[in-house]
Amino acid sequence: MNLLDSFYAIWASTGLANFHYGQIIMICIGLLLIWLGIKKGFEPLLLIPIGFGGILANIPIVDIGGTGFLGMIYDFGIQTTIFPLLIFMGIGAMTDFGPLIANPKVALLGAAAQFGIFSTFFGALLLTRYLGFGFSMSDAASIGIIGGADGPTAIFLASKLSPKLLGAIAVAAYSYMALVPIIQPPIMRTLTTKAERRIEMKQLRAVSKRERIAFPLIIFILCIILLPAATPLIGMLMFGNLIRECGVVERLSKTAQNELINIVTILLGLSVGSRLKAESFLKVETLGIILLGLFAFSIGTASGVILAKIMNKLSKDKINPLIGAAGVSAVPMAARVVNKVGLAENPNNFLLMHAMGPNVSGVIGSAVAAGILLALFS
Repeated sequence: MNLLDSFYAIWASTGLANFHYGQIIMICIGLLLIWLGIKKGFEPLLLIPIGFGGILANIPIVDIGGTGFLGMIYDFGIQTTIFPLLIFMGIGAMTDFGPLIANPKVALLGAAAQFGIFSTFFGALLLTRYLGFGFSMSDAASIGIIGGADGPTAIFLASKLSPKLLGAIAVAAYSYMALVPIIQPPIMRTLTTKAERRIEMKQLRAVSKRERIAFPLIIFILCIILLPAATPLIGMLMFGNLIRECGVVERLSKTAQNELINIVTILLGLSVGSRLKAESFLKVETLGIILLGLFAFSIGTASGVILAKIMNKLSKDKINPLIGAAGVSAVPMAARVVNKVGLAENPNNFLLMHAMGPNVSGVIGSAVAAGILLALFS
């Protein structure tokens, strides 16, 4: 081999010689996700690993996201749904269901917010019928779950029903979770009057330890009886909450809340990013998923606010309609946004704990919706 042949051989093994435009676009998207996480603070715990995983997946020559280490992590944690379930256990260990137990009627707001899921399901089917998008019933179900604003649930359902769409669905779900402070306030203000936004709610009653321990067990038993398909998600959520509230396994609770969920979050983000390969992501269907996800999230927010307005008219104790927006899950960011909007209208209007009721019921609601869709289309 002469010097020129050696040069060509070396050149052919470099990234510059093997990049194509799609990979460059996806690397830029990965960098954008990292920038949003660092500069804007949009769900950095997930957008940074997802963005970096997307960059790794689009490196030419080495198939990191396929046969490489990210592909192996994906096969182990996502295809088996282990990672989303462990995330749900950690969420359960970090979640205080006290506001929901103290005011159980706000669970209706979490249920109303799931309307975005089912309306988007039909929206995806309409795109297929009239615009030729090619979404199957299973694809439509997976896309609709974005409306729950619950990343682990979206990943769980998509990995079961539409693995080929997982990357786009996961990025859409987590992106809209991150954009809660931008998307929700205009919808909330449009659907409520200034007087409604200024409503101060009565302080919640104290919740006993016995109630806190009984709650996860009752919900788990009801899930087993009524909707076994949702048991994996609901079961891990309630197990995490039980070890938090029982008070005798503090080490397990702290591990679930900290070390375990942090490790799984890193691996989950990287492996989801590995699905952002140019050849599978840069399609017109991806744009449809992004737009449908925004529609789902907006409808879910609006449905919660509208039902809260109706409940306020019918209830003896006043209900601030803003708390309905927290029913989309996105714990606890949606509740914080509700509190911020309420305080902007009335400095004495502290809605955080009131909003946490529909917020945590939204987590349960999105898991139940996923169970229903899984039972129908698996």
